[in-house]
Amino acid sequence: MEKENKNNNLTSISELGEFKLIEEITKTFEVVNDSTDLGVGDDAAVLDFKTNKVLISTDMLVEGVHFDLAYTPLKHLGYKAVISNLSDIFAMNGICSQITVSIALSNRFTLESVEELYLGIRAACKKFKIDLVGGDTTSSNKGMIISITAIGYSINKTITKRSGAKENDLLVVSGDLGSAYMGLQVLKRENEVFKVNPKNQPDLSAYTYLLQRQLKPEARKDVIDFFAKNDIVPTSMIDISDGLSSEILHICKNSNVGCNIYEEKIPLSEELIAACEEFKLHPTTIAMSGGEDYELLFTVNQKDYEKIKNSNDLTVIGHITNDSKEANLITKAEQIVPITSQGWKSF
Repeated sequence: MEKENKNNNLTSISELGEFKLIEEITKTFEVVNDSTDLGVGDDAAVLDFKTNKVLISTDMLVEGVHFDLAYTPLKHLGYKAVISNLSDIFAMNGICSQITVSIALSNRFTLESVEELYLGIRAACKKFKIDLVGGDTTSSNKGMIISITAIGYSINKTITKRSGAKENDLLVVSGDLGSAYMGLQVLKRENEVFKVNPKNQPDLSAYTYLLQRQLKPEARKDVIDFFAKNDIVPTSMIDISDGLSSEILHICKNSNVGCNIYEEKIPLSEELIAACEEFKLHPTTIAMSGGEDYELLFTVNQKDYEKIKNSNDLTVIGHITNDSKEANLITKAEQIVPITSQGWKSF
């Protein structure tokens, strides 16, 4: 009985959630090295070795949690695993130069299947001019696990954190939102149909863009290049991997500000709108909570508006306010709806 009482006092990880867990397990660690400029709490660590600032970010993908090999080709998985890490480096306004890749595999995987995974990893390295410089492999009794560490750099004056947003800054997003999530819903639906009738050959031609956004997303280095070319340094930035609502709240919390974003300004693809109608889902809800878009959400001073207004791939969706307790979505009907975190949760 005494043992049962003791166990009842233990805290479940699922109760904490990912970010609270990170906060709890790192709060007693102290920074003791002068070279550690920024540690836990942002998209990447920042190390200062007196020349360039070094950026490091690690991400892990677990079979059954982050991906399902029933409808995810291994080559696409390898590519996407790299992209998810590069996106964190770009979210710091940095350039990625190296990655390490560690994998754990169950005995159902063959050499050929692992080679297929690394074809995707190599394709991403080639496209973004990145060196694979190491990693680790081990066995697993839970399928496949992939862990990638991305290493990059930036000069001090251009590094962009989540914590720099100021009142009246513009909130800007790259690309369009929600399509990756809808691509996943299409794959899940067709997988269920396949289980019932394996001979069924689905026609996915109407979902090409959505499936591409889910299976082969792209990290937005082109946006970082655009900043450099136009002498823009965002005041804050984050990548949209967990959903727009979650990422906006991260910027607001870290910068101690609030925001207003406008539903009519959120960029949506025509394919997303059509699929939402088919699935009876609201496009704005999907854009706010979907995740895995790997677009960049950033804030800029209003003086930089002239530099971004002619871009076909950047959209101003709102602005920053000084009330840290108010993060609102202004609907098309001009209703004010508080933004809540509805994105991906790891636990």
